[in-house]
Amino acid sequence: MPEDTASPLPEFEGLTDSIRDLAGSREGDVQALLGLLRLLEQLHREIEDGPFRQALPTSRRALYQLLQDMERAGGWPYIPRLRLRSIMHWIEELEEPIDELEEPED
Repeated sequence: MPEDTASPLPEFEGLTDSIRDLAGSREGDVQALLGLLRLLEQLHREIEDGPFRQALPTSRRALYQLLQDMERAGGWPYIPRLRLRSIMHWIEELEEPIDELEEPED
């Protein structure tokens, strides 16, 4: 389960539960889960570039206070991506050694 991410607004709890249920219902369907991750990333960008940016304080002092509050509460919200290196390492762990894949000689 994810780390403690207490919702600042109660209506987020239902949304969070719905997203978790959706992901759970697609267990094993990598394409559907990838689509869900892409959708969440897109929503993150839309909120960050739109309503969040518009709500930022207009004075240095207020902006500084917001940044301090954000750091105390866990920092900037970030959606990390699975790095190619991590994927390659995972694939290497799954692959059988080359010797086992070769056909025996006569």
